[in-house]
Amino acid sequence: MEKTSPAARALLALELIQSSPGITAERLGEKLGVTERAARRYAEILREAGIPVESVRGPYGGYRLGRGLRLPPLMFSATEALGLVMSVLDGHHDANDPADPVGSALAKIMRALPEPVAAQAEAVRRTAAPAPDRGAARPDPATTTALVQAVSAGRRVAVGYRSEAGTEWTAEVDPWAVVVRHGRWYLLCWSHSSGAQRAYRIDRIRDVEARAELFTPPTGLDPVAALEDHLAAGWEYSTEVLIEAPADRLTWLPRMLGRVTPVTATTSRLTGSTSNPHWYAEQLAVIPAPFRIVGGPEILATARALGERLLAATQK
Repeated sequence: MEKTSPAARALLALELIQSSPGITAERLGEKLGVTERAARRYAEILREAGIPVESVRGPYGGYRLGRGLRLPPLMFSATEALGLVMSVLDGHHDANDPADPVGSALAKIMRALPEPVAAQAEAVRRTAAPAPDRGAARPDPATTTALVQAVSAGRRVAVGYRSEAGTEWTAEVDPWAVVVRHGRWYLLCWSHSSGAQRAYRIDRIRDVEARAELFTPPTGLDPVAALEDHLAAGWEYSTEVLIEAPADRLTWLPRMLGRVTPVTATTSRLTGSTSNPHWYAEQLAVIPAPFRIVGGPEILATARALGERLLAATQK
């Protein structure tokens, strides 16, 4: 067994006794890589440290923790806890930065781990090379925390927003849900300022202020479906595409491309809109069935240019 300090073995012994009540000294020694006598000594070290390790004699005896043990809790702030969740979801955080909420929370976890386990985890953290999605937009954890709390409390908020074009405004909204889709974080809400459903990019929300008014979200709300339906409608460039495939074979298409309806038993119609014709044409290119763009001159022209570029790439 790899050389381990006595303090580390004592912590590992505590972990083993806690996870396997009734573990014998012989079995404890095997797990620690020491003799049975040494294992008994580690149990005594824990008692000397004030940890109530009880031993029961006999064939069914062994070590277990008595009542009164209170291991130090991990106290995460709301921002740190949400930061960890965000880290898992988008892989975009710098876990080595102690000033980052994720780095701060991870450091607390590392300090609570038994030394052998912590050493291995630290080696992974130190040497692993993250590969985040550079196209993802990372929102501010504090802003996201405020929105999540408002969603949970069913409380109206005022949000300060900056559009992609740089226009700024404030809107009174009922925050229905926080949704993560395609590397971006959105607030799905009802805007009292606009009198309509809205989806705001959380990375563009400048500030959040809670209001006194409470609300109840729509019954049966599917936040992901509602967001993707919203993202597929009302954009500058609309289009219509006929696809030679049954509608029930196209359920995998991202809803943000638009709405799929059956035309015949073997043909479907996709109607949607976008602010980015090039992106939309690229999404159409992966459909594994013949299709024809019958509406939307901007999408049609962009798709034609993309096809010509790909065709040129195959020529010698």
